[in-house]
Amino acid sequence: MSSSAQIGVTGLAVMGRNLARNFARNGYPVALHNRTVERTRTLVEEFGHEGDFVPAETAKEFVEALERPRRLVIMVKAGDPTDAVIQEFAPLLERGDMIIDGGNAHFADTRRRERELREQGIHFVGAGISGGEEGALHGPSIMPGGSPESYESLGPMLEKIAAKAADGTPCVSHVGPDGAGHFVKMVHNGIEYADMQLIGEAYQLLRDVAGYSPAQIAEIFRTWNTGRLDSYLIEITAEVLSHVDAATGRPFVDIVQDRAEQKGTGRWTVQIALDLGVPVSGIAEAVFARSLSGHIDLRDASRGLAGPKAAPLGEAEAAAFADRVEQALYASKIVSYTQGFHEIAAGSAEYGWDIDLGAVSSLWRGGCIIRAAFLDRIRAAYDARRDLPSLLSDDTFAQEIAAAQDDWREVLIAAVRQGVPTPGFAAALAYYDALRAERLPAALTQGQRDYFGAHTYRRTDREGSFHTLWGGDRSEVSA
Repeated sequence: MSSSAQIGVTGLAVMGRNLARNFARNGYPVALHNRTVERTRTLVEEFGHEGDFVPAETAKEFVEALERPRRLVIMVKAGDPTDAVIQEFAPLLERGDMIIDGGNAHFADTRRRERELREQGIHFVGAGISGGEEGALHGPSIMPGGSPESYESLGPMLEKIAAKAADGTPCVSHVGPDGAGHFVKMVHNGIEYADMQLIGEAYQLLRDVAGYSPAQIAEIFRTWNTGRLDSYLIEITAEVLSHVDAATGRPFVDIVQDRAEQKGTGRWTVQIALDLGVPVSGIAEAVFARSLSGHIDLRDASRGLAGPKAAPLGEAEAAAFADRVEQALYASKIVSYTQGFHEIAAGSAEYGWDIDLGAVSSLWRGGCIIRAAFLDRIRAAYDARRDLPSLLSDDTFAQEIAAAQDDWREVLIAAVRQGVPTPGFAAALAYYDALRAERLPAALTQGQRDYFGAHTYRRTDREGSFHTLWGGDRSEVSA
């Protein structure tokens, strides 16, 4: 078999198949391989007219079809399946070749794989890919990690198949070494969880407090999508809410069980944030909200618990309340991104990645699930000040939250009075208030820790660590 393919894809489920088609549509000869040969044949039969495909039935044939340096994309399930594919193909590769993992791998696994393959002279690229099956085919957001050398060879190809932002910039760039790409993709998904939760809370408030129907709420979201909340998720929310179930004639949202599932990247975002000591409370509440929705027995047992009586709003009051919800949603969204970028910065410092946060926001402007108009402004904020400690430290965002905060608080008051759960909105406001507070109750917490565990504390008036000898004269000693 001649070495005619510029890139190869193994693992031809929906994402892998569409990614292979994307490469072929952009003029790259693509080698194809799948554990089940029939899937390879089907792809060529159905889409062979889209480009130059080189099907291979065995791992050896697949590798022999690739030109040097070989670029081999793995699109299989994360974890053991990915390791199994690497173990199958690595012995067939040579120094300078590369393996690209386009799945939702845990960044720690990517770091391990990159280290092990580097010792064999093989480049390993952990590439986060966002946009789902449509993005894979028409242009995803791509977040590749790995060596700079690997990006020199692979980058131009990724830039051609990636989504393009409104200004024409490809939504891909080299994120950083080893696991940096998959780390950024993980946090992207965490922000996605928070974004979806906040949108869900806005919907619930508009329905249960303002009294709007799903169709009316769809129109509200369409209006919001013409302004500062312009985003893919707001756009599709309007589509979902306006959809009517053909079988029953009821709003589609009313015939779907209220149990939200998850694949794990949101949990990883929270778990790693805990390890790094980074507060991502909004993301965490989104993860917990999905978990709670699935505890059906617990929810059934609790439906009879006391709560407030509904107090429907009049037409003018409802319209004013909808405006306040828009403010609360926007302010909470800023906080979610603030927390996500804080985690990326902390991960970058911990693992020595030197990630450019402005470049990350640029990657998310097209193709990915959280693509939104205000990412241009986030990029501008970090470009203007790379050491920006928080998005809330940017003058423009700070001014917008200042303008929104009264409505934000009023929405939460209304939610509490009406008994509508808004953990995302509440966590975002609590985070904001904690950051701006002159003093936090952590002083009391540390005093308690010193009392029961001699954990020491620091004073406000002099340097050093201290411990109080609790009981007796309660004298203080230096620790």
